[in-house]
Amino acid sequence: MDHINGSLGRKLNMALVGGGQGSFIGRVHNVAAILDNRAQLVAGALSSNPERAKASAPFYDISPDRAYGSFQELVDTEAALPEGQRVDFVSIATPNHTHFEVAKAALARGFNVVCDKPMTFDLAQAEELVKLVEASGSVFALTHNYTGYPLVRQAREMILGGELGVIQAIRSNYIQGWLRTRLESEDQKQAAWRADPAKSGAAGGFGDIGTHAYNLARYMTGELPEEVSCTLKVFEEGRQLDDYGHAVIRMENGGLTTVTASQISHGRENDLFIEIDGTKGAISWRQEDPNQMMVRRNGEPWHVYTRNPNAPFTTELAAASSRLPGGHPEAFFEAFANVYRFAYDDMIKRAAGEPFEKRDTIYPNVYDGIEGMYFIQQCVASSAENGAWLPLKHPLARR
Repeated sequence: MDHINGSLGRKLNMALVGGGQGSFIGRVHNVAAILDNRAQLVAGALSSNPERAKASAPFYDISPDRAYGSFQELVDTEAALPEGQRVDFVSIATPNHTHFEVAKAALARGFNVVCDKPMTFDLAQAEELVKLVEASGSVFALTHNYTGYPLVRQAREMILGGELGVIQAIRSNYIQGWLRTRLESEDQKQAAWRADPAKSGAAGGFGDIGTHAYNLARYMTGELPEEVSCTLKVFEEGRQLDDYGHAVIRMENGGLTTVTASQISHGRENDLFIEIDGTKGAISWRQEDPNQMMVRRNGEPWHVYTRNPNAPFTTELAAASSRLPGGHPEAFFEAFANVYRFAYDDMIKRAAGEPFEKRDTIYPNVYDGIEGMYFIQQCVASSAENGAWLPLKHPLARR
């Protein structure tokens, strides 16, 4: 056990809020959290319906006495347990409109938090949550899970190390087709809350997947935004929130970033792809083919980087983010697990009373979360003003 979590000498205890029957992301959180055998799921409030919450517990092997009917009951009861028995962190896998109240309750009881994205329902909640996290001293991780792919982290280190020169253009896109028809009108669970402004927030597809594309561009390059012009569109008649959108972002260094998100493109599944142009070279990476990355320079053959922790070209961070030798595909679950994996290191430091980095973390944090919420707010506002240029640099965002 000492080897698993250093001086803590045991696995971390996890509580899951949300993730009941019919949930996709709750299962992903569970698998990712325990993948490296450093944590165990011991408690849960798996639904806003107390009966459904308790009925879902056997699917996660949660014992009946720790299957709670509400998140408030969970944090209150767990906080009263002895140290080592109570949960160490709470994972939030609920619709957007509940993230803030669950996180606030968990932080008030001193628990660490891993939260699904977007971080909150609106910007005001995000700004308050930053203050709560800072006051609590807790670890807060946000599951922008695509940052966990080894080659994404490889690209980040190459770019920050200057191998691409000055970054001038970024094209980040997330293209889906599953909402080509109004699934929300058929009471499809995943579509219903995403298409509901009272649960999803001010944006639809741009909040759901556009934030992933924007976060990926920021994470890989470190380039800061200055202002944004955005056009959002509802193509499926009767839908209340955008199902397509395009944003142009002027960067602080003079470069341009474009973000496109679609949920109405026939035959597209989860096609998140990014192209980054620098003065010394260009990088492209695609989430549906995550174990290869292209690096191009004029006058040279294309360089194909593969996910291989033993290769001499692989950076230390990319190697530390891999679990298998080259040639054995690693994908979504492993990338998601890397958010947990690196957050665990800080949870252990906190438990030992040691200082840990709070702002410039390798995993997405509360400052990335507020940036994502500001991105949503400003894109919606810009679109409402016919693509007007609006500020995009929030004072609390990661620098």
